[in-house]
Amino acid sequence: MSGTTALTEKWPVVGRHEQAATWLTIWMDLGRAPRTIDAYARGLAEYLLMCEREDVDPVTANRAHVAVYVRELTSGPHCRGANVVSIDSGAGLANATIQQRLVPVRLFYDFLMEEGLRESNPVGRGRYTPGRRAGAGYQRGLVPRLTKLPWIPGEQQWLRILEVARRESVRNRVMLALAYDAALRREELCSLRTDDVDPAHRTLRIRAEATKNRLERVVPYSASTGVLLSGYLAHRATVSRARGPLFLSESRRNHAQPLSLWTWSKVVRRIALTSGIERFSTHTTRHLCLTDLARMGWEVHAIASFAGHRHTDSTLQYIHLSGRDLADKLSRGMEHIHAWRIQAPTVAGDDAEVSR
Repeated sequence: MSGTTALTEKWPVVGRHEQAATWLTIWMDLGRAPRTIDAYARGLAEYLLMCEREDVDPVTANRAHVAVYVRELTSGPHCRGANVVSIDSGAGLANATIQQRLVPVRLFYDFLMEEGLRESNPVGRGRYTPGRRAGAGYQRGLVPRLTKLPWIPGEQQWLRILEVARRESVRNRVMLALAYDAALRREELCSLRTDDVDPAHRTLRIRAEATKNRLERVVPYSASTGVLLSGYLAHRATVSRARGPLFLSESRRNHAQPLSLWTWSKVVRRIALTSGIERFSTHTTRHLCLTDLARMGWEVHAIASFAGHRHTDSTLQYIHLSGRDLADKLSRGMEHIHAWRIQAPTVAGDDAEVSR
């Protein structure tokens, strides 16, 4: 079964629109990651369903029709309901998710323009046009983009998470330790293989195909994690002696099979609920590690290399989150001001003596 057939079976509405199916097929042929294609298909399918409900041809839809789609995303009930841990929990999608949903719609209209089927893109982009007077050269996107710093646990919250994690299996404990030590994304962690581990140098090889931006890197892990990992490798041999995926399922149903992303997500969610820190997620350990590196004074380029960021724009949020630069500036500034305020009365007193 071809990839396009699989997508149209999962999202039948895409198959009902020839141009949409063609656009997705092109992205698949260009070798985009399967999860990227699935995300594009989902976002476009939701938009096409709205067009069908409104009896609108998506090829000729205008900005008002796209606005109807945005309104549904921002005001409709959230499918996760009370499980959403955010502002306006249970109502609409998060700002970042809405931006993600609009990306495939925008790219789809770019494709229609390239094919000569449209003259403009109704989604548009927030962009600045040089040469125009201040305020008039900026075109706002349909939805204001909110840039929020990632959440990280406080010291007491982290201790509660670790207390609960100690009761987990050795596999889950070593996964949590590596996720923090090496600032691993969920897919990078679950995709580790036995030959990616170098115990002699305490390093992990993160394969390009498992990373978000296809950048391979080698990252270290701590001595204490090394001890934990050694214990897990001995335990893993009782599950399977075959080389391959590092983390294996131990359930009856999938015994000795590679641990799935969803299983790891369930483990982390269980730890979050048991510890009472419901905002804890599979990405929290990565955020916490990179923020700790910023607090320790690592330069932004070193953190970017460690994290596998192609550009430092993504890395700067951890510098901001750590408060390091602002704290240094405040410290230097306040030290100068404090010295000046102490000195000022003395100088004034000396001047008074001279005036007498």
